Amino acid sequence: MSSHSIGKILKELRKERKLTLKELAEQTNVSISFLSQVERGKSSVTLESLKKIADALKVNPTIFFPENTKAEELEEIRQQFYYKDLSCGMKEASYAPILVTLQPGENEGNAFSHGGHEFLFVLEGTLTVVVDEVKQELQEQQSIMFDANKPHYWYNYSEKPIRFLVVSSK
Repeated sequence: MSSHSIGKILKELRKERKLTLKELAEQTNVSISFLSQVERGKSSVTLESLKKIADALKVNPTIFFPENTKAEELEEIRQQFYYKDLSCGMKEASYAPILVTLQPGENEGNAFSHGGHEFLFVLEGTLTVVVDEVKQELQEQQSIMFDANKPHYWYNYSEKPIRFLVVSSK
């Protein structure tokens, strides 16, 4: 799926919620110009920004990656990250399980926070997690749970893709 498709979905969701670019920018702490560029397919979105946008729109981030996305369309996304919704279509659940794949070198971004709690469980690779400025490396089969109101982010400093489960409460 190209950044243009992500932008198209973003614009549709924003319009459905009757939000202006300015209002969404204020809710996400990203610039109006950046949101506009994403909507027009002129800029790609980072994991951090996509999470902020999804939270502000009150949607699961996987909405930007439909199930029928072709493998070649995922190639651009796989350059950075890939989300897979594991909610089995439940829309009003009190938590959202997501499988995340981070490619090697995905270490850009700034810490962010959101309501609820977050649970991470590493399936493959070594994930670097920073919560409230405390850095921790999680190996395969290790987990962490934390208050998502604290600034946090995850990174892939390794040479291999990392796969991990994220369960966020709402």
